[in-house]
Amino acid sequence: MSSRRTAGVTGSLVVASFSAVVILSGTAAAEDEGPASGKGGKVVDEAPAGVKLTTLLPEKISVDNGSEKTAITATVKNEGSKDSGKIRLWVVGFDGLTVKNVQGCSPIAENNLPEGSNSGFTCPIDNLAAGKSKSYAVDATYDLGKTGKICLPVQTGDGKKTFWQQGPVPFGTTNPSPDAPATPLLLGTDNKPVSPGGKELPKTGPARDLLPLGAAGASLLAAGAAGLWWSQRRRPVPREG
Repeated sequence: MSSRRTAGVTGSLVVASFSAVVILSGTAAAEDEGPASGKGGKVVDEAPAGVKLTTLLPEKISVDNGSEKTAITATVKNEGSKDSGKIRLWVVGFDGLTVKNVQGCSPIAENNLPEGSNSGFTCPIDNLAAGKSKSYAVDATYDLGKTGKICLPVQTGDGKKTFWQQGPVPFGTTNPSPDAPATPLLLGTDNKPVSPGGKELPKTGPARDLLPLGAAGASLLAAGAAGLWWSQRRRPVPREG
């Protein structure tokens, strides 16, 4: 085999190998949400004896920089020894994170949304057996020019008690990549928004202020669960240079 032909074959193999790596890497990145986490979760009202309800969110999500679309898996678990009875899961978006749809769930009326939230869905569950879990596919958008949070309360079927609440917990990145096809965001990380020009990175503060429910959203934490909604208020401060 001539050296020229050998070089051509070798070059073809390199290109083919590179293409395979790119395809496999892209597939893995699209499907990999990382391990699920209960970060930002807390017990609110005491659940019935033997019932232990919690929720999980992915450790990381990916936001398409063009469409701003992202997908999130929200999971509710009964880690207790007895069935839950009728409960409901709420999936609520704040700030730059807007919940567009939750498979098998219904939109929350605007006048029933918690104060400070922009969107939400309610997922009624007739019963969650002991040791079982139920996951929901959440379609959302994320404005990377803002911070964004999500909240998962687990309540009685009538909403009078909240057994567990995860969040509002932020998804974000401290290293924005506006020129990349997508931006990975991590759970529990305050987002550092990037300006449309991609040059100025406003700073975000760590302070969280208590976000009480208004009259319109009072049904969320009725019967002793008030005072556990939090929000982050950040004033962007452009960095010189």
